[in-house]
Amino acid sequence: MEDYQLLIDLHKRAKRQGPGGDAETRKAIDLAMLDLSAPIKVADIGCGTGSSALLLARILNARITAVDFLPEFVEVLKANAEREGLTQKIDPLVCSMDNLPFESDEYDVIWSEGAIYNMGFENGINDWKRYLKPGGLLVVSEITWTTNDRPIELQKYWEAEYPEIGTASSKISVLESSGYSPMAYFALPERCWIDNYYQPLQDGFAEFLTRNPNGEDANAIVEAEKKEIALYEKFKKYYSYGVYIARK
Repeated sequence: MEDYQLLIDLHKRAKRQGPGGDAETRKAIDLAMLDLSAPIKVADIGCGTGSSALLLARILNARITAVDFLPEFVEVLKANAEREGLTQKIDPLVCSMDNLPFESDEYDVIWSEGAIYNMGFENGINDWKRYLKPGGLLVVSEITWTTNDRPIELQKYWEAEYPEIGTASSKISVLESSGYSPMAYFALPERCWIDNYYQPLQDGFAEFLTRNPNGEDANAIVEAEKKEIALYEKFKKYYSYGVYIARK
């Protein structure tokens, strides 16, 4: 089994494939001042197994296109939507986020939690803007420095992993220069990392290694995840995911 398939195997059983929380998704809905009764079209880009898409479908009067490039994740989303009776509100789509089959001005809201880094923040918000109706809303979360100064060990790690990491002020400046009017920003709290993402991930390590016995690659993936978790536990005051809400 290739490393890619191993990563899918590790993450597809989790509710979330990155830091986040239902309370924070609800907070973003409130800050975006979305009318819960008005019929709208939403694109959830990089939806993973559908944690955010399912919550949006439960709360909003929306038709949601839930996009992920991994069919394994989309199959989990489909099963969850069926179990919750939400199939009439969610249209699952296996597709790359940089080649979306959307029409110009098609969506009222573009939503993306913990996924835009795959394209890069600036590239993503510029590419997706054409799909928003005039006055439409963008809600994205992005890895963000929460201080101006940080340890060199942490700086080097994130510059290697994602060179586009920046402070909230720099991200807001990019939104403004890209034709958006920023409306709100907040950083995800620690529980979104530990309780909602890292702890469930750790709880699945043993079964993951049992499913993939005698595999150096599987062990290497677990060790890499443990390293990332340890890094967050050591340096969590310096970074988080920031949630950015802006209007086209």
